[in-house]
Amino acid sequence: MIRITTRARRAELESEGRAAREYARQTSAVENEAFVRHLRELAALTERAGRATAATSEVGVILSRAMAELSDSEQQLLLRGVEIRRLREELNRRPRADETVTVLLHHGEPHAVYASREDAHADTATHGWPADHVWKPCDERPAAAFTWRCEAFTYDPATNGFHRSHRSVPAALGGAA
Repeated sequence: MIRITTRARRAELESEGRAAREYARQTSAVENEAFVRHLRELAALTERAGRATAATSEVGVILSRAMAELSDSEQQLLLRGVEIRRLREELNRRPRADETVTVLLHHGEPHAVYASREDAHADTATHGWPADHVWKPCDERPAAAFTWRCEAFTYDPATNGFHRSHRSVPAALGGAA
């Protein structure tokens, strides 16, 4: 098929071609600008995502430390609660008949009260008395004659009090007992 075109038609086609090329150039420039803008936004978003990831991992480390500290604190609280309950029970407990406590006397003056003689002896070691000291029963001398002296006291429910476990027998005075 052969087509015959006139000069006017040819000029019109050339004009349309130039307009189409100009439109394509303008569209391409706008498209390039939009593409560059999108690339910049993508780079900014990627950078923000990287910073957010770093911050998230840092917060995760801080949170794990805080959780470990919280766990330790909870464990300490539980232990203290158990100790408080034990102390309350001990405080509210009434003494039992024949229960013995040991009073540690320093030059005859009460120094402290202990649940056992061994605890009293251990305390004298903290005050400079040798830890391996061999303790002997005290004689009839007054308590003030001894640097450290342990006296056992036993609970007597009839009197609602503690009394010396062994009472020394007084020496006969002038033939009287």
